[in-house]
Amino acid sequence: MDVYLLNTLLPLIAGWVLDKLLGDPAWLPHPVVGFGKLISWFERRWNRGKQRKTKGAVAACLLIAGTFFAVAVLLHACFSWNRWAGILVSAVGVFYCLAGKTLADEVRMVFVAADRSVEDGRKQVARIVGRDTATLTGQEVRTAALETLSENLSDGVIAPLFWYLVLGLPGMLAYKMVNTLDSMIGYKNERYRDFGCFAAHADDVANYLPARLTALLMVVASGRLSLVNFVRKYGNKHASPNSGFPESALAGILDCRFGGSHDYFGETVYKPFIGEHERTLTTADMRLAIRINRRAEGMMIAFMVAVYAVLRLGFGQ
Repeated sequence: MDVYLLNTLLPLIAGWVLDKLLGDPAWLPHPVVGFGKLISWFERRWNRGKQRKTKGAVAACLLIAGTFFAVAVLLHACFSWNRWAGILVSAVGVFYCLAGKTLADEVRMVFVAADRSVEDGRKQVARIVGRDTATLTGQEVRTAALETLSENLSDGVIAPLFWYLVLGLPGMLAYKMVNTLDSMIGYKNERYRDFGCFAAHADDVANYLPARLTALLMVVASGRLSLVNFVRKYGNKHASPNSGFPESALAGILDCRFGGSHDYFGETVYKPFIGEHERTLTTADMRLAIRINRRAEGMMIAFMVAVYAVLRLGFGQ
């Protein structure tokens, strides 16, 4: 195999297969945990006093750029020493950045728990959503799980792969830093409104194309291309500039309705409805949604392989 393709495609495929096999084992140290500690360090020291927006922006830029260049230097050192060492490190990096299996497993467990009792469902879904779950009904528990499944197909799978395609493993891990920043400080509450403003906007920019690509892949995976119009109608109705696209794709596929009022940190937030058919969600819906996710992942990998091959042929040996 061509050296360029070997150095890019082999880590991609190996990392993706590792995610399918292992998911996110609790015993395995994860770089996102380290990202979280770095973000907390900056937040505790800089999120005070005046000019919090500026401090937050500087902190975010340092962390994102620092991640990119640290990974680039590490890869250069590994490939300079031994090609297979570089490929191994790259494959592990790809594995760490993907969350396809873990996401599907968590959503499946939410439905199993909700079938036992509403209380069990609330406890299980609290592991994967940011909203308050104490008062959710069984239907709301299942809806929250499926909304998260679609949104995180973009955030946890397609977007990392997209940035790997564009900027390699350094870009992929820099994206994970962006995503972690948003999940930790990108809130519009009193504590983070200023300090996390840049992080939230950076996440919006980083996910703009991947979210729309995710929705397209889901529609194609469903075999119902007419749903493109459904996504166009509802994709922009979400409070987030990006989350509405994969959510609307899944709502169209399942012929259901997402959105409504949710509680975050004791405050009620209203999200416009996506879809019109309010109906009871079932285990069959969950299984279909997970199949769509898997097909979309596979299509994204195939697309990347094709792009790399075309680019290599275009630029020659």
